[in-house]
Amino acid sequence: MKDLDITDLSAMVEHGGLDIMCLNKHRNSSTSSSSTPEKAKKKKRFHRLRVSLTEDYPKKNAEILSAQYGTNLLLFGIALMLAISYHGPLVSEEHLLAYIVTIMIVQLLWMLSYVVRRKGQKTNVPEKDAHAGTRWLRGGITILALLSLIMDAFLIGLYVGYKACVSAATGVYPVIHALHTISQVYFLWFHIKEVVKTFETFDRFGVIHAVFTNLLLWCNGVMTESEHFTSDHKKRVSEYDNLNHTEEAGHEPYCNCTTGACSLFAKSLYYLYPFNIEYHIMVSAMLLVMWKNIGRTLDHHHHHHGKKGPAARNTSLVAGPVLGLVALTATIVVLVFYTVWLKDPAKGKGDPDNIMFYSHGIVMLACMCSAGTLGLLLYRADSRPQDSSKNPARQLDAEMLFGSSIGSWIMSWCTMVAVTACGAPGYTWTSFLYSLLLVLEKYVQNLFIIESLYRPEEEEEEGEGDAGGGEEGADSPGTQEVFSVTAPHDRPATASSTRPTRSRTACASPRTTVSRRRTGRPGAIGRKRQILKNIAIFLILCNISLWLLTALGARPQYGNHVEQETFGYKIWHMVLNFGMPLNLFYRMHSVAALFEVFQKV
Repeated sequence: MKDLDITDLSAMVEHGGLDIMCLNKHRNSSTSSSSTPEKAKKKKRFHRLRVSLTEDYPKKNAEILSAQYGTNLLLFGIALMLAISYHGPLVSEEHLLAYIVTIMIVQLLWMLSYVVRRKGQKTNVPEKDAHAGTRWLRGGITILALLSLIMDAFLIGLYVGYKACVSAATGVYPVIHALHTISQVYFLWFHIKEVVKTFETFDRFGVIHAVFTNLLLWCNGVMTESEHFTSDHKKRVSEYDNLNHTEEAGHEPYCNCTTGACSLFAKSLYYLYPFNIEYHIMVSAMLLVMWKNIGRTLDHHHHHHGKKGPAARNTSLVAGPVLGLVALTATIVVLVFYTVWLKDPAKGKGDPDNIMFYSHGIVMLACMCSAGTLGLLLYRADSRPQDSSKNPARQLDAEMLFGSSIGSWIMSWCTMVAVTACGAPGYTWTSFLYSLLLVLEKYVQNLFIIESLYRPEEEEEEGEGDAGGGEEGADSPGTQEVFSVTAPHDRPATASSTRPTRSRTACASPRTTVSRRRTGRPGAIGRKRQILKNIAIFLILCNISLWLLTALGARPQYGNHVEQETFGYKIWHMVLNFGMPLNLFYRMHSVAALFEVFQKV
């Protein structure tokens, strides 16, 4: 009644009493007016909660939460793999394939939502990190993806041949994997460079889910290839010793193939697995860079590139490609002979294949150490400071080079300990020298790559634009940057200021003298760049050679008796199954990093 106006009350009395409808009207209006602020508060609170969970959640907390989510996603899959490797009756391969298919579908749904949201934000163009996912790297991943699709086609062919005795998960997996591969390559080509600034928390979980999905697929491929290689090695050993070899249960289907191509598909798969393994580990690395870029503010002033002079355009590349092709040819010859000797029981009991493998490796690793040391000396002769700008892609390259080196290092140190302890004659001391050089080679190559990636670009500070001489060289961006340190721009040049005098030359600062000497020696700068480019090309081809040798089956470490006697069969093979995949990844990642070096020099 207090809310009623006096005039309204008198009007009601004149009409014969209080109007009940009017009272209800005022009561409802007062109730609605009091509930409106509460609804607004609830709506505002819900909006704040939604924004905090999807956009403004603390970055460090979101990174930790998403990293823990991805890690446990991977560890659960590894737990299934370990249970499958036991070949027990409780956990089968179908359980693992069903899990992998599920997380691949989840990644497909996230990528679809990301692309749809980007299509709806045509006016809001996202920032892009120029260092993330270069064009040549995406092209290389596309080639690996095509080989992975061929592998999926062979797996589908195997399923068709054995569908009477295998589960449906065996046929669903290659279909979903093919769809996942095609969609992921599209995502990498058009969205990998983008820096996410909206829905950061949601996309952070989506990207890390994609990272660990690819890591799990990598682990699955590594486990399958390792089991096949170990089984094949046991079969060869039994043939050499005239023993019966019984295949472990769970490897072969329990029925006959209904098509005539099953044998071809099965044999071809193990030549395609290495490419599929490299595809997934490289994709996970690219996606990890995207995850690190979420919410990042880019430093645009670090993207200045000077104009390269004729010395950069006319760089001669002869020694590096020629020596690299010689190394690649020798590797193919060694691989052919090794494969022939490996499949011949009469020759497999001797040491010529191992001696040939290790001797070839010693020569190649020694040449790679020499090339990397020469490159380091050229960089050490230059006293310029390193580029300290924030670059997640470059930082990740350095971390992965070190992390993936651990695999071959542990194998090498185990070999050196075993050979030193046993002191056996024959090829064991050759393997000792090979292992020692392998440790040194990765040490030197890692230093060379990291030093190259953290070096400022040559044309920005050494003024190669004046390689042609004359006024054009003086006006090049590199020359302006060098001389802007000491030359005042607020004072116009006069006849007296430009006249060469003894006192002016004597008073020149050391930095100015060094800068003038650098810009006046384009030939020396061109020779330095030429040597570095040749070193990069040579190391690229050598790393490809060593990757091919191991990926296509040249792995004498599995048959080294000295290591097996020292550490035991199970422990030594556990070390190999851990180190071999990391060594393969190291070689492929080194190729990618060295190509970056080649482009930057």
